Amino acid sequence: MLRSDQILATVEMIQKENLDVRTVTMGINLLDCRANTVRSTCNKIEQRIIEKAGTFVETCNFVSRKLGIPVVNKRISITPIAFVGAGFTRDGFVELAKALDRAASAVGVDILGGFSAQVEKGMTTTDREYIYSLPQALSVTDKICASINIASSQKGINMDALTMLGTSVKDIAEATRDKNGFGAAKFVIFCNQPGDNPFMAGAIHGLEEADVVLNIGVSGPGVIARSLERLISSCQDNKPRLDEIAEEIKQTTFRVTRCGELVGRQVSEILGVEFGVVDLSLAPTPTIGDSVGEILHILGVDAIGAPGSTAILAMLNDAVKKGGIFASKTVGGLSGAFIPVMEDAVLAEAVGTDALCLEKLEAMTCVCSVGLDMVPIPGSVDAQTISAIIADEMALGMINNKTTAARLIPVPGKEAGEMVSFGGLFGASPIMPVRNVGKSNRFIGWGGRIPAPVHSFKN
Repeated sequence: MLRSDQILATVEMIQKENLDVRTVTMGINLLDCRANTVRSTCNKIEQRIIEKAGTFVETCNFVSRKLGIPVVNKRISITPIAFVGAGFTRDGFVELAKALDRAASAVGVDILGGFSAQVEKGMTTTDREYIYSLPQALSVTDKICASINIASSQKGINMDALTMLGTSVKDIAEATRDKNGFGAAKFVIFCNQPGDNPFMAGAIHGLEEADVVLNIGVSGPGVIARSLERLISSCQDNKPRLDEIAEEIKQTTFRVTRCGELVGRQVSEILGVEFGVVDLSLAPTPTIGDSVGEILHILGVDAIGAPGSTAILAMLNDAVKKGGIFASKTVGGLSGAFIPVMEDAVLAEAVGTDALCLEKLEAMTCVCSVGLDMVPIPGSVDAQTISAIIADEMALGMINNKTTAARLIPVPGKEAGEMVSFGGLFGASPIMPVRNVGKSNRFIGWGGRIPAPVHSFKN
């Protein structure tokens, strides 16, 4: 039972410290929407989404007002579209994307994810057609996010798919040149993609899920930062030890997660749908005071990327998981600390001062969620180099048996150091330099598959 002082502390988190429920995401199974033609399939998809999510946004807003807890985004995730559109051509997939976009607008959600495929071991003809459709599908829609799982700890890394996707990322960015390549911000490449992740752009409704499921994504970097400032100032001459700091993070995360659990279960009860998981991730925003990078500053790293950054992030990530797991009946998704460059004002500033480079950012992704996220790079970087950057990130996930991802944005016509801004939660940042461009082409040219590590054989 929460004590009165804990309730008052939670209220202060909401009013002053940027505490919110980042997303309530409704997962919808579309497998039985497959029909004989593309048009019929599109019609059935739109009908299904409107039927299941027609009152979704209204219900989220009602519960938010009732509890006084902001819900920033209402989202939908769907069965990976490559399964639904099996046998369709790239033009068919573009039509599916348009239908999904219409359905998302009809029910009033902010984003719809699941325009996705899973190709970690091999690709079908349909998977290739899906990949070919991505540049057009993401340039003609507003609310659609795409993802693809190309690697896993059990299957290895599909390098044939990876070679194609370096070119796809470039083509998606070029297709949205008038928006500084924004289409690439809506596409993420995964290793070990979870089927219950409520965060975009990588949310899907996994094949193992029930027909309709509600998943919650909580946030609160600003809440953690303020709690650590209070702890440090209250100690005065006797500085807290790192284990005491970790305990403070755990207890604060517990209260943050409780808020998400409360919102999610009330929304699911009203809608009569199954409650899925709470994703414990610390997801920053461009808002000043709502940054994972700021937490690293508070804990003694004066420049993000300086020695010690990875160690602090590891401690933060672990403490968040420990505090959140105790607070929720069902935890899933990504659950950790996000370090998306464009979406975190302090990280973006570190890029601008050359304190944080791509290689150090990659090292930091070894100990947190989810990977190289929202990283703007020069538009001149070639497709093979982009594929090689993604390959490194996939290898980290495969070997460490964790989820990693890459959301790289080659900004057309711009070079390192220039600013790019997408606004809203997508944020802004200087473009990050990429070293050794063009030095990995022979490696990417091999194709095939990098085998799974030996620890994958657990049968």
